[in-house]
Amino acid sequence: MTDNPPGLDLAKLQAYLGTGPLRAELIQGGRSNLTYRVTDGTERWVLRRPPLGHVLATAHDMGREFRVLSALHGSPVPVPRPVRLTEDPEVIGAPFYLMEFVDGTAHRDSAALAALGPQRVRALADRLVDTLVDLHAIDPADVGLADFGRPEGFLARQVRRWGKQLDASRSREVPGIDELRARLAETLPDSPAPTLVHGDYRLDNVLVGPDDRIVAVLDWEMSTLGDPLTDLGLLVMYTELAEQFDGVIPGVALAPGFPGSAELIARYAAGSGREVSSVAWYVAFASFKLAVVLEGIHFRFQQGGTVGADFDRIGDLVPAFVQHGLNALKEH
Repeated sequence: MTDNPPGLDLAKLQAYLGTGPLRAELIQGGRSNLTYRVTDGTERWVLRRPPLGHVLATAHDMGREFRVLSALHGSPVPVPRPVRLTEDPEVIGAPFYLMEFVDGTAHRDSAALAALGPQRVRALADRLVDTLVDLHAIDPADVGLADFGRPEGFLARQVRRWGKQLDASRSREVPGIDELRARLAETLPDSPAPTLVHGDYRLDNVLVGPDDRIVAVLDWEMSTLGDPLTDLGLLVMYTELAEQFDGVIPGVALAPGFPGSAELIARYAAGSGREVSSVAWYVAFASFKLAVVLEGIHFRFQQGGTVGADFDRIGDLVPAFVQHGLNALKEH
């Protein structure tokens, strides 16, 4: 803990909240919004704010994240209790929100996860899929999120949106990325009925309690109403790329007992009752989306707008995500 973490003015935050002296630390692991653990010595919170520097239009909306937490708190999908949203950038220099601090482990390291043993790893992976099924089973209207997105034409709009995000972050040529973008637009599958979509669902975006239960789903910055198979495609993509990117992205799928992509897909299909024969397209789309996200982070790194370690390696990952997407489309 420190009195002066990067990107957070604790004196201004303390004055705004009317608390005693605050201390905070940047929580490492995220590559997008900045996340801090904050305490006044008695209470503990987590604060989320947009990244420094270059910020893509429509991204990093604190209000959307806070609204989802408020809607889902108390639902079958565990989330931290939302505390306060402040959209006035004058308070700390950017919009932010506070949520309760939840004790739990975000598993990012395959070796640490492997220490649980194959049976516990398998059970945890099954719970990860089952929680996604629970999320997609929630009627958005029942939790006040009927207007949270525009499901009609979702996939076509998503491909266009991420293409525009790519254009906004171009600083170099990335072989194959425009081909992937075009082929995704040309081969859109028919979407199932829309649901609430997390947008970045994977094991290191949930907190796990000491009993191996999922105690909180985090990082809702990309959430919307849309095609639920986009969440499944992303989870499958991370599983398939775990070995290639171990040590750079979370390689938890390498832990003995973690199911392969086919098993993840089968469990989701059984739990949700959805048709999943076109999942390869969704894996390709997830690869494109992550390539664009990483290219945006690479852009910010070049401008000196990143906080934390290892950002110098992000740009090197982009071509491999592009190639994985192109390979997946061959199966669609």
